[in-house]
Amino acid sequence: MAANRFGKTECGAAEMAMHLSGRYPAWWRGKRFQQPVRAWAAGITNESTRDVVQAKLIGPPERREAWGTGLIAHECMGETFLAYRVPNALDTVSVKHVSGGFSSLQFKSYERGREKWQGTALEVVWFDEEPPLDIYLEGLTRTNETGGLVYVTFTPLLGHTDVVGRFLGAAHDDRAIVGATIFDAGHFSEAERERIVASYPAHQRDARVKGMPVLGSGHVFPIAEESIRCEPFVIPPHWAQINGLDFGWDHPFGAVNCAWDRDADVFYVCKEYREREATPLVHAAAVKPWGEWIPCAWPHDGLQHDKGSGEELARAYATHGLQMLPERATFEDGTNGVEAGVLEMLER
Repeated sequence: MAANRFGKTECGAAEMAMHLSGRYPAWWRGKRFQQPVRAWAAGITNESTRDVVQAKLIGPPERREAWGTGLIAHECMGETFLAYRVPNALDTVSVKHVSGGFSSLQFKSYERGREKWQGTALEVVWFDEEPPLDIYLEGLTRTNETGGLVYVTFTPLLGHTDVVGRFLGAAHDDRAIVGATIFDAGHFSEAERERIVASYPAHQRDARVKGMPVLGSGHVFPIAEESIRCEPFVIPPHWAQINGLDFGWDHPFGAVNCAWDRDADVFYVCKEYREREATPLVHAAAVKPWGEWIPCAWPHDGLQHDKGSGEELARAYATHGLQMLPERATFEDGTNGVEAGVLEMLER
C-alpha cells in the first residue's frame, strides 16, 4: 500500500517472477517456493491486466517478438496461450522453475466477477490495484489448502474499504503492510516530488503521496482533513447536539454525533460509527453511550434487512432507546437532495 508512481507494480511483478521461476536473490527474506507453483495475476479490467501486469512480466503485449523481455526471463518462458476476444492478451503462460518442471501463471481481472475466481487451488495470487472484497476473499480461498501467498499492490484511493480494513485493523500473523511514500522514491528529484505533490488536490494527497487511505470511499469534500481537524475537547453543556443516522444492511449502517457552537457558528463532527449486517439492537447499543438524550435525525429510506420503510426502522430504533425525531430529515422546503446538502455544508 504505497504512493502513486512509486513502483508498486514493478515490485509486485518482480516478486511474481521469483516465485514462478524459483530464482530468488540472496537478499530475499520473503516466502520461497522450492517447487513449481500455480499462480494468478490480476488487474481491474482485461485490458489493464494486459497493458500493465502482462507487460511488466512478459514484455510489450503488441510485440510478440519481445515477449520474454519483461521480468520473467526469456530462457524461463515456456508455452503461451492467448486470451479470448482481447487482442494481444495472454490467458496462461508456463514458466520454467529451477527445480525442474514448469510453473503456471494465469492472467485474470476483477471485471469478470467473483464466479470466475472460483475453482482451483493456487500457491500465489497477485492483485494489482485494490480488488472488491468478494474477489479478494476468493483469492484467499484459492490458497487455503496450499498455505500459499496472496499480495496486493495498490494506492488506497477508495478510502477505508473492507479490504483496507483487513490490514489496518487488528494485527494478524498472516497479514502485513509494506508502505512507501513518494519521499521514499529515489527515482524522483526533490523538485519533481514538489511538483507532483502540488499537482494533486489537497484531499487526495495523503493517499497519492503517502499511500494513506482517504477518509472514505468516494471522498465527498475536496478538503484536506488536517485543515478542519482539531484536538479533542469536552463539549460544553450549552452546545446543541444531534446524531445523524443512515440505515443500512448490505451497505453499512452509519451514525455520527455532532455538536453546534451557536456563538461561533461552528459545527463539529465528534463521533462516528459504521457497521454492516447488524440489527437495530446492535446499532442502538453502539450509539446510546453518546448520550441517550441526544435526538437522532434519520433519512426517508435505506437498505433495510426487512426492506421496510424508513418510518418502520425509525420506530425500531426508538424501541431500543434512541431519541428518534418524529419526522424524517428534510430541508425546509421538504426536499432531501444529497447534492444540495453537501453544497450547504461545504459553503458554511
